[in-house]
Amino acid sequence: MFLVDDLLLSPVKGVLWVFREIHDAAEKELAGEGEVITAALSELYMRLETGQITEAEFDAQEKVLLDRLDRLQAEEKAAAPAKKPAKPRSKAKPARRKSPPGVKPAALV
Repeated sequence: MFLVDDLLLSPVKGVLWVFREIHDAAEKELAGEGEVITAALSELYMRLETGQITEAEFDAQEKVLLDRLDRLQAEEKAAAPAKKPAKPRSKAKPARRKSPPGVKPAALV
């Protein structure tokens, strides 16, 4: 029986494996994108210092790179689940509720 189940589910397992691999590759690419943008900014500063580009070109390219970096950081912040601080648990026993006057508790009825 288990052999038949494995044979019938193997195409599904294969497709799931492919999707997992694509997901892992995309996560790695996104994780490295911040480093790529930082390296591009460093190269841009170097080109400005050596006189290969003008101030106006530098400003335009820097704005684009910084906007991409800001957008990436905002996406990472939105994707991270917000953790709420755990409330300390009280060790005191809860107070017993009293019945209003004239009402008998259910156990005594």
